[in-house]
Amino acid sequence: MSFVKSLSKRESETMDITLVSPRNYFLYTPLLPACATGTVEERSIVEPVRRVLNNKAAFFEALCQDINPEEKTIVACFPPGTGMDESCFKIPYDVLVVGVGSVNNTFGIEGVAENTFFFKSIDDANRLRRQVSECFERAALPQTSQQERERLLSFVIVGGGPTGVEVAAELHDMMVDDLRKIYPDLVPYVRIRIIELQDHVLSTYDREISNYTAQEFSREGIDLVLNSRVASVGRNCVTVVDSRKNETSDIPFGACVWATGVAMHPLVKQLQERLPEGTQTHFRSIVTDQFCRVLGSGGSIYAVGDAATIQQEKALSHSAELFDRADTSKDGKLQLGEVREILRKSSEDYSHFAEHARFLDGKYGGLRRWNNMVGQLIRKKSGAVDSATPVSELQEDTELDKEAFSEILSKIDQGLRALPATAQVAKQQGEYVAKLLASGKAKPGQPISGMKPFRYGHKGSLAYVGRDKAVMDVPQFGPIFGYSAGVMWKGFETYSQISLRNIFLVSSDWVRTKVFGRDISKV
Repeated sequence: MSFVKSLSKRESETMDITLVSPRNYFLYTPLLPACATGTVEERSIVEPVRRVLNNKAAFFEALCQDINPEEKTIVACFPPGTGMDESCFKIPYDVLVVGVGSVNNTFGIEGVAENTFFFKSIDDANRLRRQVSECFERAALPQTSQQERERLLSFVIVGGGPTGVEVAAELHDMMVDDLRKIYPDLVPYVRIRIIELQDHVLSTYDREISNYTAQEFSREGIDLVLNSRVASVGRNCVTVVDSRKNETSDIPFGACVWATGVAMHPLVKQLQERLPEGTQTHFRSIVTDQFCRVLGSGGSIYAVGDAATIQQEKALSHSAELFDRADTSKDGKLQLGEVREILRKSSEDYSHFAEHARFLDGKYGGLRRWNNMVGQLIRKKSGAVDSATPVSELQEDTELDKEAFSEILSKIDQGLRALPATAQVAKQQGEYVAKLLASGKAKPGQPISGMKPFRYGHKGSLAYVGRDKAVMDVPQFGPIFGYSAGVMWKGFETYSQISLRNIFLVSSDWVRTKVFGRDISKV
């Protein structure tokens, strides 16, 4: 949406633009946690697509099901589930911009798709809102046993990233501010838990912010189940494995929110398979050049947001050099701690290793992926480590040979995104591609001259942690948290709305919630 919105009326008239989307509205997803608890209403964070387009482009409410880069056509169908007959059609294109995002990643864990609430759409937020209401009403019935009441009022969030933290914070605010007055006998039974694989929440933020959030949650009674992974999810409980003790336990729940992991969109996977062999090797995203053009498309397809990653120089090409530099004893082996250290230091010599260093430092959830990857390689390459040993307990002096070291670099290359999968990145890329195409300097099959490659400008990260407090990780300013950050968070989320109408509605919702409380009715 940022692509079309950033174009002036005059610029849009130089192009014939068609937007295809299965939703006829724009959704401001950062406020979905607030919507799920009634802090803001759903109509406040959505805006009709046609109103946003303002006659700059044609719009079809349809689901893109196929991209044919050879014919330069897409096949789109009226969204299923509407109760109407399927209606499919082809649209030819000269230039295609793909911004379909990603889908939820269940990691193949049993029961996740069937028994948890995902958190990517307005329907997801509404389903959780109804479930919370139903849990309280069922718990209030006279025949409900204490054990069943405790289960119904247990709310589990899997994933300690910004979404998981904000869902927990919003749920807690609703319990304290509203439900305590309406269900005074039930609120003492409420438990809110966050399950996180790492040893701290908000792992992509400054560690001081993670510690502050943990302290706030502890003070408010929100439980953090850290260093734990989900083994399976049943209808009424989640099975969790403590990676430190290798112990399994069951946590009952009335509602379980799945707020961790994204996977490649099926349309992106299909497009990858249709492009020339060897041009697309990334397993999570479609690879673009520095101008956001999809590799292998001849410059006729662009990709932005979660669906894409910008090509980086391969770390594997430097594996021999790095290994020899780190192997000071010349015995052909490196300890695990030495591997981490040389890759961190390598970012000083090779700027393209900066993201590899962030990956190994635990940013973007990198540490757990690193541990899993190294553990699998060690068990594969030698019998020195018992297969039952938890990956998180691998010792720093565990040894790797040159072959294993090269394979590690290869796997990092295959899975590392150049940029985080955030709305901030998608917005900047959409605006960049719009400017690029409006300039007339980007022609399919021709090199681009006179335009700088895309450069992401990180504005900072922020998250709401409850009780009118927030945390902010801002470049040049460092970590900010507490009530002042809460005011800035609320202001930022309000003025980031796509229209003046939405700004007014969200502002009104903040005031309404403070004065009258949340509407907890099930409609």
